[in-house]
Amino acid sequence: MKHISVRSLCEFAARTGSLEFRYTPAPSAEEGVIGHMTVQQRRPDPYVAEYALKGLCENVEVSGRVDGYYAHQQDCFLEEIKTHRGHVDRIGPGRRALHWAQLKVYGALLCHRDTRDAITLRLTYFEVRDETETTDDRTFSADTLWDYLSALCKRYLLWAEKEAQHRQQRDLALTTLEFPHDNYRTGQRDLSETVYKAAKSQRPLLLQAPTGIGKTVGVLFPAMRAMPDANLDRLFFLTCRNTGRKLGLEGLRVILAKRSTSIPIRILELSSREAACDHPDKACHGDSCPLAKGFFDRLDGARQEAVEMGFLDHQTLREIAGRHAICRYFLAQEMARWSDIVVGDVNHYYDHFALLYSLTLQNEWRVMPLVDEAHNLIDRARGMYSIALSEAEMLYTMSKAPAPLLKPLSDLESAWSDMIKPFLEADISADGEQKRRYFLPSVPEDLNNALYSLIAAITDYLSDHPTAADVQHVLFTALGFLRLAEKFGEHSLCTLEYSLASSGGRVKAGSANLSIDNLIPADHLKDRFTDACSTVLFSATLSPPGYHCDLLGMPENTVFKDIDSPFHKDQIDLRIITNISTRQSQRQNSLSPISERIGKQFHTAPGNYLVYLSSFEYLNAIHDCFTKQHAHIITFRQRPGMTPDAREQFIVDVSDNTPSVGFAVLGGVFSEGIDLPGDKLIGVFVATLGLPPHDDLHEVLRERLQQRYGDGYGYTYLYPGLQKVIQAAGRLIRTPQDRGVIELIDDRYRKPALKQLLPKWWGQSDD
Repeated sequence: MKHISVRSLCEFAARTGSLEFRYTPAPSAEEGVIGHMTVQQRRPDPYVAEYALKGLCENVEVSGRVDGYYAHQQDCFLEEIKTHRGHVDRIGPGRRALHWAQLKVYGALLCHRDTRDAITLRLTYFEVRDETETTDDRTFSADTLWDYLSALCKRYLLWAEKEAQHRQQRDLALTTLEFPHDNYRTGQRDLSETVYKAAKSQRPLLLQAPTGIGKTVGVLFPAMRAMPDANLDRLFFLTCRNTGRKLGLEGLRVILAKRSTSIPIRILELSSREAACDHPDKACHGDSCPLAKGFFDRLDGARQEAVEMGFLDHQTLREIAGRHAICRYFLAQEMARWSDIVVGDVNHYYDHFALLYSLTLQNEWRVMPLVDEAHNLIDRARGMYSIALSEAEMLYTMSKAPAPLLKPLSDLESAWSDMIKPFLEADISADGEQKRRYFLPSVPEDLNNALYSLIAAITDYLSDHPTAADVQHVLFTALGFLRLAEKFGEHSLCTLEYSLASSGGRVKAGSANLSIDNLIPADHLKDRFTDACSTVLFSATLSPPGYHCDLLGMPENTVFKDIDSPFHKDQIDLRIITNISTRQSQRQNSLSPISERIGKQFHTAPGNYLVYLSSFEYLNAIHDCFTKQHAHIITFRQRPGMTPDAREQFIVDVSDNTPSVGFAVLGGVFSEGIDLPGDKLIGVFVATLGLPPHDDLHEVLRERLQQRYGDGYGYTYLYPGLQKVIQAAGRLIRTPQDRGVIELIDDRYRKPALKQLLPKWWGQSDD
């Protein structure tokens, strides 16, 4: 016997027609709950809210809770309540049909249980702003409803039986999975055993392992091997960079290639909508995009081909979707329900509307996320839960806005002015810097109200003009801002910024920005860890573990494991230079001595070197000084906003056979995620401690982290900075055969507490 919820049954078997994403702003979760309660409290006794129903049909047990059940003598009805924003007519036929499908299933279950001949079903749409109801009552016979439920269950059962067979075959094959290489690298066996034990014991794991040890395969293999033993439904291999996603897919191919017979396991690569959209100029509904039209009518064939294919990378999904003339982005979203291993970005599980997390909750999956380069997750998560409103963007939109949007945009501009006015009055007599920044205790409510009105107007406009890209962007920004405003708390900071006009006494037009910046992602992420059976966060830089556990909201039973390095201190000539300061006030004095050290090393051992600096300004100053002292040495430097092709060319240039010196920004695209083994790189200079700037924002962050965790300076400045230093220096030693020089230049490196944060295998030496 199979078990399924009413919602899951209908989403699988009752969807027909086209995709219908018409930019209707959905109520927040809190608004949805309040809306349901409001309608339920309006109903007369003996109305029962959240009424549980369950029944067996075609050997499928279907269960769920209908929003309302009213039974008084002969008067009886079941009710489903759907909350919405905006005009009810914007709810398309496909969504309405799905809502009716759920209600009809509940009706069939009730009639069957109580041997009723018929039942009245009520579908109620509740507008959360004005609290109006739109109801539709229909009466169905019990036979009609049971036939409908039976058809859905038969359709689902055919698929469910195949899925059960697939799961059995998958788990059986995984019990005999073999490590894909003849031997483990040094430390790789310990790494793999630690991951397997974490899965079996259902404990979160912080896994620090050096670059070059083979972490990708070393983590994926034991996680796959543990799937049957730990009864895991899904693995999520999540990365912070596109390059990491490619490495994950390649690691899976290596593991699967070891077998002489194929393993019945489904692997899916998830991409962003921007990367997977074939018609970016069209809206995601059947009236605009040909690949959205009739999507669900053609989905069955594409889904069947996809599960038979098994390994669904970006190109394979493109080919399958093309053969069935459907959207490949939404095909991938659908296949996330039926894939055993999903390779994607960290936002697919950790964002506030993450697909993989919502599927995990809906289907009660037992999942194990594996997060590569996890030292980036804190900053990535802060970005997921931060957003900025730009007055300039709103004014630009107003300058070319269609007539229906002029009034709400004008009202929004007035709200901007009213919000700034009290601060501006205090600024009139102020001297000094023209740019102003204020940290607000809460998000301005009047501005929020203006945003709601603008959203309603844009939504109406897009119903008839779905390809207005600029208007769509404003809508998405406004929606995102309000979603975070609803969850605003001590974990975030609301900041108002603007510039004064040169004449004084007024704000420079378009200069205002209002942002919500997340400071402590733990408050948003903690449920992501508790709802997973286990989570593995792995990276070469996860020390100190308490810093990551606290800021990410990891459970108290999290295990930290530091894998011994296969590398030895004899592979590097480590020099800690403490007689040069790279502080802002001393940088001009540091240019010549740093350039001399780089040049001296280059002449002693010609080859390829990378020099990492704290900013582009400092980089350019060092580069100019160095080229004046050593004009004959070939140099390359990172520049702001480099294209992907320019980035690739930079890596080629600094690693070819011609000795050179490359200059890059610490923490940028060239300080991690690139491999330059052997003679491609023989030395790294890091002329900075990597600390974030001591500005007002970081000082607020330090105060918040000090209050909550008692280590504001370390959590704000020291640990993030040293991680960048270690990552950059890690570009040098990639294999046990690599050799080279690492120079860390700054007087603060002499502090014992700081030295203790450097990798143990480096050893320590002052110059």
